[in-house]
Amino acid sequence: MKTKFRKAALAAAVAGTFAGASTGVQAAAFGLIEQSGSGMGNAYAGAAATAEDASTVFFNPAGMSRLDGSQAAIAAHVINVSAKFSGTGSLPANMSAATLGGTGGNAGGTAVVPNLYAVMPFGDRMHFGLGVNVPFGLTTEYDDDWLGRFQGIKSELMSLNVNPSISYKLSDAVSIGGGINYQKTDVTLTSAVVLGLNTEGRTKLEAEDDGWGWNVGVLFQAGPATRVGLSYRSAIEYDLEGDVTTTFGGAVVGGASGPAKAEVTFPDTFSASMVHAVNDRLELLGDVSFTRWSELDEVRVVNTTNGTLREVFVFDFDDSWRVSVGANYKYSDTWTLKAGVAYDQTPVKNASTRTVRLPDQDRTWLALGAQRKVGANGRLDLGYAHLFIKDADINHTRSQQSPGNFTPTPQPATASTVTGTYKGSVDIISLQYTHSF
Repeated sequence: MKTKFRKAALAAAVAGTFAGASTGVQAAAFGLIEQSGSGMGNAYAGAAATAEDASTVFFNPAGMSRLDGSQAAIAAHVINVSAKFSGTGSLPANMSAATLGGTGGNAGGTAVVPNLYAVMPFGDRMHFGLGVNVPFGLTTEYDDDWLGRFQGIKSELMSLNVNPSISYKLSDAVSIGGGINYQKTDVTLTSAVVLGLNTEGRTKLEAEDDGWGWNVGVLFQAGPATRVGLSYRSAIEYDLEGDVTTTFGGAVVGGASGPAKAEVTFPDTFSASMVHAVNDRLELLGDVSFTRWSELDEVRVVNTTNGTLREVFVFDFDDSWRVSVGANYKYSDTWTLKAGVAYDQTPVKNASTRTVRLPDQDRTWLALGAQRKVGANGRLDLGYAHLFIKDADINHTRSQQSPGNFTPTPQPATASTVTGTYKGSVDIISLQYTHSF
């Protein structure tokens, strides 16, 4: 059994090296809730209380106490994002001879997000688990010559999280759990840049760092038919370090290039979930989650050499809520059918603070799924969700980097405006295989 668990853990670690290779944003801002295939069919309702497989390592480590024996789960989520802008804008005054450009095409695309989990018991009361997943991710990319190019062309954020956890069963009714999170994040941002009168270049910021966080949870059996889970994941602080590279005609512009650093905090999250068995076939699920996005106010990119500002990204986020409800119906000994709805609130305050890099808006989930037993020890989950995204208005003005200097207050020479509306939607297909040993 120990050998099998080691193999599962090794597979998780290896797969984690490419877990952030292609990501999209489906939860609020750049958070990713797609952390299991089994939860997709319920729109992740009751995620901190279901504890139906090894993915509980992420949602509530206390739930490992409900698993019999050792278990491994592997999931993949194919996410198709549509984000299309319509509207107009203005170029910086110094670019009066330049062509405004088009609307950028579809800033979304198709992404694949995997996760892997493994759990094994130690005695009658304790379980150890390991999760490898992608809790944060962002990819938006426009046509290179679009009208908002001075505010952003490509934005990519990729995170990899390794989460060893432990649970302890205090009694038949109460279990507790906790884990440590090692998280690595890479950021790449590109945009057009004003280099002088009617002189347009391209700039790229690449930076990375790793950080540590923690998560804890508790699971209560509130009655014969009702289970309640509470879960908390901490904020993680990063000191991103990298380089800004500015080019004109393929040549590097030295005065506008060089080392850079930035401090950023990814938010903490609290979830409260409940599962209630109506009878032997039907159970109802619910969840309320709170994310402290207000931790992310602005990010100041600084020249590492002399401390001057290279760039400022203003988010001015509010905290946000996510509410979901769902149901499982045991159709037969082999099949279980799932359904769920969710409302996911954006942390973006209004059109003036919405940016082309993250044109986020409130979204409503409709999800369906099915689970099938495979042999004596396997389960296969298939889930689908369509996300209806509210139209996102934007009316954003900001200055651009100029060689060696950045002015936070918009200045006519380098300031551009994007005004219009984003229309978007998301389709997600999730597949998970779970095996018990």
